Amino acid sequence: MNRLMRSLSAEWRKVRATKLWWILGLVLGLYSAMMAAMFAFIFGAMSDEMGGISLPPQQTANMVYSSVSTFGYVIPLLLGALMATGELRHRTLALTFTLEPRRGIVLLSKTVVLLGFGIVLGIAGLLGAIGVGAPVLAATGGEAMLDSGDTWMLVVRVLAAIGLWSIIGFGVGVLVRNQAFAIVLALVFTQFVEPVLRTGAQFWEWSAQVAKFLPGSATDAFVGASVMTSMSSLDPSLPDGAGALGIWGGLLVLLGYAIIAVAAGWALRWRRDVV
Repeated sequence: MNRLMRSLSAEWRKVRATKLWWILGLVLGLYSAMMAAMFAFIFGAMSDEMGGISLPPQQTANMVYSSVSTFGYVIPLLLGALMATGELRHRTLALTFTLEPRRGIVLLSKTVVLLGFGIVLGIAGLLGAIGVGAPVLAATGGEAMLDSGDTWMLVVRVLAAIGLWSIIGFGVGVLVRNQAFAIVLALVFTQFVEPVLRTGAQFWEWSAQVAKFLPGSATDAFVGASVMTSMSSLDPSLPDGAGALGIWGGLLVLLGYAIIAVAAGWALRWRRDVV
């Protein structure tokens, strides 16, 4: 077994040794189920009360199932951040570097493993969103669209996006180092700051263009569906600039955030002494 494979095996065992990954998976599954059920009900049973909002079945189903990435990306962000800050807090990273002095190999192993566990979290979220959202859609006169190739392509993109967010979280955790601050930062930014900025930015074309490059906006663009980025179709008064980057543009921006976060962690923290 070469050094990279040994390092990958060690990092995989580290994550599995804690309850964090499956607890966060359970949380994401329940959160996604709740959000998917709410939006399936809104665009189904309550459409008449909301002014007769009627969207194509595929677009409706995509918005319901993409709630995993639209609202739940904070969960993989927390996973990555907590795995980084936990090692720094308990100083187990020093032991890791003793066993594997080539820090680049350790960094690569951690990002690959976290990408894998991020995908696992995404599966948990999709089980919740589809498992609850599809029956609610069917019960309210909609279509679950589970026989559509577009739906399953969206599922693949959701998994990729959630995986990338775990890597972004790792980079943020390495930079921040303090576990409590990393948790607060992740929650405040994803659940308050960015949604407020994105919502407010839609009222001016110039700000809507800038808001496209926020990490949550890039995630929604890559996934290809989101309640947040569908505001312009639901409210024609919003400017055309509120449109998304597109799938490939969103992927490039999201990859850019992941690369920058990990590279900054490497340059500013990873190469320093950790004891």
